[in-house]
Amino acid sequence: MTNATLTETLGFQAEVKQLLKLMIHSLYSHREIFLRELISNASDACDKLRFASLADPALLSDGGELDIRIDFDSKARTLTVSDSGIGMTRDEAVQHLGTIAKSGTAEFFSRLTGDDQKDSQLIGQFGVGFYSSFIVADRVEVVSRKAGEPASAGVRWSSDGSGEFTVESVERPERGTSVVLHLKEDAAEFADAFRLRQLVRTYSDHIAFPVLMRPDGGQGDYDRANQAQALWTRQKQDLNDEEYKEFYRHISHDPGEPLAWSHNRVEGRREYTTLLYIPSSAPFELYNRDAPRGLKLYVRRVFILDDAEQFLPLYLRFVKGVVDSSDLPLNVSRELLQQDREVEAIKAAVTRRVLDMLAQMADNEPDKYRTFWKEFGAVLKEGLAEDPANRDRIAKLLRFASTFAEGDAQEQSLDEYLLRMKPGQKHVYYVVADSLEAARGSPQLEQLRAHGIEALLLTDRVDEWMVGYLGEYEGKGLKDAAKGSLDLDEVVPEGERKAAELSASTLEPLWQRVAATLGERVAGVRASQRLSESPACLVREEHDLGPQLRRLLEAAGQKLPPSRAWLELNPSHPLVRRLDELADGEEFDDLAVLLQEQAVLAEGGPLPDPAAFVRRVNRLVGTAAARTPADE
Repeated sequence: MTNATLTETLGFQAEVKQLLKLMIHSLYSHREIFLRELISNASDACDKLRFASLADPALLSDGGELDIRIDFDSKARTLTVSDSGIGMTRDEAVQHLGTIAKSGTAEFFSRLTGDDQKDSQLIGQFGVGFYSSFIVADRVEVVSRKAGEPASAGVRWSSDGSGEFTVESVERPERGTSVVLHLKEDAAEFADAFRLRQLVRTYSDHIAFPVLMRPDGGQGDYDRANQAQALWTRQKQDLNDEEYKEFYRHISHDPGEPLAWSHNRVEGRREYTTLLYIPSSAPFELYNRDAPRGLKLYVRRVFILDDAEQFLPLYLRFVKGVVDSSDLPLNVSRELLQQDREVEAIKAAVTRRVLDMLAQMADNEPDKYRTFWKEFGAVLKEGLAEDPANRDRIAKLLRFASTFAEGDAQEQSLDEYLLRMKPGQKHVYYVVADSLEAARGSPQLEQLRAHGIEALLLTDRVDEWMVGYLGEYEGKGLKDAAKGSLDLDEVVPEGERKAAELSASTLEPLWQRVAATLGERVAGVRASQRLSESPACLVREEHDLGPQLRRLLEAAGQKLPPSRAWLELNPSHPLVRRLDELADGEEFDDLAVLLQEQAVLAEGGPLPDPAAFVRRVNRLVGTAAARTPADE
């Protein structure tokens, strides 16, 4: 290769240019986070080399111990963060430092608020941590060599953040990476030993590799600036809350604080340590079931996998943390993890520990649990289908909006519902709708409300699917108020029931006339057990799909067999009484169809022909307006 081909200048990806502009001109609060990100990247590089060396020990032969070094020159205003980790090839330097994942970048920009302090805390969460160097530096150089490559395979990457970067091939005797920051005039504080040691202790004390610095003045032998001991291996009594919180930020790249954590060591037949965290806010990819997830896996404190999903079920994908096993082999792979009985046993124990942590939070810290439920409740519901062994545990953690309480919050538990059940009530009633307003206004709840019976209001996309798996709770069946019979015989007084039955029987001919008019629009027409204020509602058979779930499945491209609902009419409503007075003809047909369409709209369904609906309304209104007192 000639010298002409050893150096080239390339342009940044468009998203990187936008990001660099933000870093250089906008984010000034908490500028010191750049050091946290660089040390975290260096730690990851050391972890990767340690793991790669399990298969190829020769990778460690061309350098010293795995460590991170911080050097500075206060006169030249330079700061260098070096690691003896895996390093990069020339192509990797171009790929990793010149482009970033578009999905993460787009989400990063969408989360920006305009508040410098809040925006600076997003750095790292979306894989853009390296670029935080430009907050404090007007030029950045990266010199690296991939472990196992010859000294001539080194690469130097440099940029002033203006839109281009230069890469050139260089000699680098040692493996690993050095990031050299040429500090801005107003960032000279970061070339000071005291300030740097303070930042290392604040943000990186838990890093498992030594972070080494020279004494004041940058001369002399290196000494250790952090404890360099894996936090989860330390005794709980030796750790304070702030250390746990900072470690959470390190492994999760979440700037916030965790809601709760659990640190446990298991000894006996199996030996392993877990440190598990419940975040306080949902990550942007929470509902992407294919996104990377899982715990960091270590075997005897040797890093193995960054996202070992085999230790948690999918519905607990929001949990962050570490599992360190003394029993698994160092050469374990993802494929072996999927078939290992020890892993299954650890997974079962970790799952129970997470659910116990949530149960304790729900009982002892209800405000925190409300925060958890708002962020992760919809995902936890998936566990009813995915984890039958823990269905009862999960059911106790569920929270719902209900007719018992005003407001939008999902705060009512099933245990609380059972305590409020009426004498003789056999079921836990619920209604499914597209919104809380639609659920509260559902005509199917009118008789329940009239008799003081509570109903759960289900509005999450997963809800109808969820209750199908739950089925019952503490011996009480869950019943959709819009399906089948309400089964209120032991709640409604006998006299009221008999009066309703008599009123309905006198209108039996009307039900037949309306059914003949509506034809294939409905499965049939009958008197309603549910209505007390509205004239009509739609009711499906016990095991039919509800309209909300049906619309979701159809939108996903699934072909479903046709389904028709029953039209239930309220015998005591004036519109139904008026309908009974009308002779067969256009006005009868219009009113009968209008009642059915009204019921479709009440449950959030679409009308097949909105224009025809408007014409019917206009005809009926016109007829009523033209009617004189003599016509009545």
